[in-house]
Order: sequence, then C-alpha cells, then structure tokens
Amino acid sequence: MSKQNQWIVGINAVASAVEHDAEHVREVLVEAGAKNPRLAEIETAARRRDIDVRRVAQQALDGVAGGVRHQGVAARYAAAKTWDEHDLSDLVGQAGGRALLLVLDGVQDPHNLGACLRSAAAAGATAVVIPKDKAVQVNATVRKTSAGAADSIPVVRVTNLSRTLAELQKLGVWIYGLAGDAKASLYALDLRGNVALVLGGEADGLRRLTREHCDQLVSVPMPGLETSPGVESLNVSVAAGVTLFEAVRQRSG
Repeated sequence: MSKQNQWIVGINAVASAVEHDAEHVREVLVEAGAKNPRLAEIETAARRRDIDVRRVAQQALDGVAGGVRHQGVAARYAAAKTWDEHDLSDLVGQAGGRALLLVLDGVQDPHNLGACLRSAAAAGATAVVIPKDKAVQVNATVRKTSAGAADSIPVVRVTNLSRTLAELQKLGVWIYGLAGDAKASLYALDLRGNVALVLGGEADGLRRLTREHCDQLVSVPMPGLETSPGVESLNVSVAAGVTLFEAVRQRSG
C-alpha cells in the first residue's frame, strides 16, 4: 500500500477520515466563525482523537482546497489508501470465494470515480481497480464525491490492466465486461462467486485489449433506447451501481 501527503476537503470526506482513519489525519482546518453544526461535530471528534485543529480564515481553506468546494473544513492526510496489483491476490483470497471487484477502464471524471467508489463501498465490494495511467486518480474531488468511501474500500492502482485481468482469472475470478453492443444480458449471469465487473471510460467504453481479456461481454437491458433513440446510455457511475447491486441481490438471495 502506498502513502502520500494530501489535503482532503468537504464535510463527509473529513468526517470519515477522522472517524475511520484518525491515525493518518495530521491536522484539521475549520473555518473560523462558520455556523454549520457539523463542523463543530468534526472539531470535537478530532480533538477527542488528539488531532490538531486550527480555526482559519476562508481564504486559507480556499488555498488548500485547490478549487474544490470545501464546505468550511479540510484535513491534512498522511496516507491515501491506495493499493497496487501485488495486493490483489490477498484481497481475493480473504473474500473466501465471494470476491466482488469493480474494474474501471480509463474513467476520466473525478466525480464519476467518486460516485463509483461510493456505490462499491455501499455494495460491500472487495476492491476497485483502476489503471495508473490515462485515468483519474484518487484526488481531493474524488474523495469529496465519494462521501468517505475512498477511506473504506481498497482502490488498487495497476500498471497494466489487461495483465491484471489475466492474473485475476488465474485466481479463479470470472471477468465480465459491460458493453452496449453485447447481446447477453447482465441479468443472465451468475454473480455469486469470485467476480470482476469491468466498465469502460466515459468516451470510448472498454478498450480492445480489455474486452479481449473478459470471459464474457454483457449489457444492461435498456428498452428505453429502442423507443426513444435520442436517449443516451447509462453514465459509468450509474452503470456501476446497477451492476454491483445486481450482484448484491443475487448474493443476498
């Protein structure tokens, strides 16, 4: 697991870091004079955990937030919870034959990645896998959009996504890619064992090599596209939620 210093901002992201990973929060900045009661709750929780808290002017928060809406609070965080491909085998093994992985092939929008992390955490996914290159990484915007999920789910950064999919297959993980042109339906799959759900980026979907490393390509049935040709297909974060919770439905049954 790699570590780096960064600022995280926003009420949900900072509150989650203080609650779930206090040992890596170095200090919390709270806007002086702010009236939001949740800021007082964060300050109290941080002080209870012996985290330094400073009241600062809004301009100071604007500076560390880098353009992200900070809601009056920021925290200096000493460990971004990201894993690499060497940790995947352990994560899959610990899942006891019920690993649920979300693999994102080149998502560019930090809001989409944050929303995907939020859905993955809510679904109890084992990990989210993203490429190190040509894809957005876990930054302040992602952390804020994820509403704390970036602190609670492993985000595995890999150098070569195709190779990683091949390694997962060797570990007994079935790889299912979502593609709009696929004839098979998501709802026909058995998603109760070791499964990786692979979604493409916003512009181009799954890349050719990624598609070739999937055991099967499937689509989410969208009858509205047939009756209303102008309607767009699902956003990647919405598609991630649909696929993850189909797996949850099957596993809970």
